[in-house]
Amino acid sequence: MPDDTQNEAAKPNPALAPFGVLVGTWTTVGSHPMVPGTTFHGRTVFEWIEGGAFLVMRTWIDEPEIPSGISIFGTDDATHACSMIYFDERGVSRHYEASIDGDTWRWWRDTPEFSQRCAVTIAADGRTMTSRGEMSRNGGGWEPDLGLTYTRVE
Repeated sequence: MPDDTQNEAAKPNPALAPFGVLVGTWTTVGSHPMVPGTTFHGRTVFEWIEGGAFLVMRTWIDEPEIPSGISIFGTDDATHACSMIYFDERGVSRHYEASIDGDTWRWWRDTPEFSQRCAVTIAADGRTMTSRGEMSRNGGGWEPDLGLTYTRVE
């Protein structure tokens, strides 16, 4: 069996190139309206995998109310869509669409039971990002979700 860590066929995915601005280690500070008065602290790491064929995002939140998780980003040549597959420590798995346009990274999912969307503004110097998440339950109106400020460590 070949060693996957040495996959010579893997090359950078040009459709993911705009996501390169995310690569690195970030500290996070944020809040969630369902846990008022609590400030969440954590870190997020973005890394290329398989020679840049995919991007992985690993998130850790120090407080137990928000789960730590992992997301893998990839694209489809036919549709030009970028997908983000998410899994967290609760065992929750979700599929999101994702995009980067200029200084805004977005991800979203629309399902009848639970929809989410998030817009992350990337500062011009690439050192900070600010996210604003929203959620909708059972087709209802949009309400605030987790919001984070990311500060680049490296």
